[in-house]
Amino acid sequence: FYLTPSQVNSILKANEYSFKVPEFDGKNVSSVLGFDSNQLPANAPIEDRRSAATCLQTRGMLLGVFDGHAGCACAQAVSERLFYYIAVSLLPHETLLEIENAVESGRALLPILQWHKHPNDYFSKEASKLYFNSLRTYWQELIDLNSGETTDVREALINAFKRLDNDISLEAQVGDANSFLNYLVLRVAFSGATACVAHVDGIDLHVANTGDSRAMLGVQEEDGSWSAVNLSYDHNAQNEREVERVKMEHPKSEEKSLVKQDRLLGLLMPFRAFGDVKFKWSIELQKRVIESGPDQLNDNEYTKFIPPNYYTPPYLTAEPEVIHHRLRPQDKFLVLATDGLWETMHRQDVARIVGEYLTGVHHQQPIAVGGYKVTLGQMHGLLTERRARISSVFEDQNAATHLIRHAVGNNEFGTVDHERLSKMLSLPEELARMYRDDITIIVVQFNSHVIGAY
Repeated sequence: FYLTPSQVNSILKANEYSFKVPEFDGKNVSSVLGFDSNQLPANAPIEDRRSAATCLQTRGMLLGVFDGHAGCACAQAVSERLFYYIAVSLLPHETLLEIENAVESGRALLPILQWHKHPNDYFSKEASKLYFNSLRTYWQELIDLNSGETTDVREALINAFKRLDNDISLEAQVGDANSFLNYLVLRVAFSGATACVAHVDGIDLHVANTGDSRAMLGVQEEDGSWSAVNLSYDHNAQNEREVERVKMEHPKSEEKSLVKQDRLLGLLMPFRAFGDVKFKWSIELQKRVIESGPDQLNDNEYTKFIPPNYYTPPYLTAEPEVIHHRLRPQDKFLVLATDGLWETMHRQDVARIVGEYLTGVHHQQPIAVGGYKVTLGQMHGLLTERRARISSVFEDQNAATHLIRHAVGNNEFGTVDHERLSKMLSLPEELARMYRDDITIIVVQFNSHVIGAY
């Protein structure tokens, strides 16, 4: 199909969301100005999720992207639960006590998070009680463990990731009397999800990453050009340190079978993930849970097989790698995105496209056609396209949408080719997945004045 520009726009903008941090007395006191986010599905239904929330009882803002595999159940659960675990891990002892006392006496709870959600971002109402009870057990343990020390953000992030993954596993083992919930907790545990989460508090930026989504900082150099700083490392076969880590955790006799065809046990691309109990539980436990589970679970091919060469589980962990960065005035924005973006674009191009979008300078740049022999006709085309861009004063009001437009529609000159974009967006569901993955992006804009004042 040939899509008109307005049809292309309505597809690209369907899931966009923007949030501006409110000002106080006309002044902006946060190091975050706001964020734009968007998603473009390739799978039906989309397996990516995103989350953003302001922490109300501690300072800071949480933002994250989650990439599901073997279905969207695990990504969904992690997207609605992980931030609560992080927030609770960061709370001081007195606040935890206040919350526990409120639950005990049936009083209204202190709100912990203010969510910033797109209307399409779904919350599973049916599981909320189960999720709440698991979270409460966690904060009760934190109260009992009270060491009197303030929690380090890095530690809080690691504890929250590991604890949530542990709860996902436990809920699936215990099951639920309600058959719908029983099937839900099993689907969550048997599917998997990677997570890349940022916590921004003043000039302290922490990124916790599990899997192969990425965080990247956009930096404006003194000459006005843009550069990219990686704030996460992919946990996959391309990361030699990660391959070494996996090998260290298993006997030497398994060395050859651990990573095959760049996959964990020849099956899984990411080497760290939530859920995926097929790579964590013993064979006995897997069989016991599947046999006592609902019939739908038995019909699912994915749950039946045991990974090959499965001798010393767990082979997979949800423990994140945490990177801390002190923000500087030249750090202008942060991009969090699932691997669907990074498969199509280099981080340097991402930094330039977002940087120029945010500063509105790409109209004045001389046209670069990098080493190509360009005919007059092509040059004319590039100039006409630029004029059209200026006249529409940015067809995109959202930086994440702007980036998706480039990721899907870029031609060899690095400009968006409408025909290519139209073709890519009109692919039928079963074909789309062969050309690209789900793409989910959050672009966080920093406030240089506030950061400079620190």
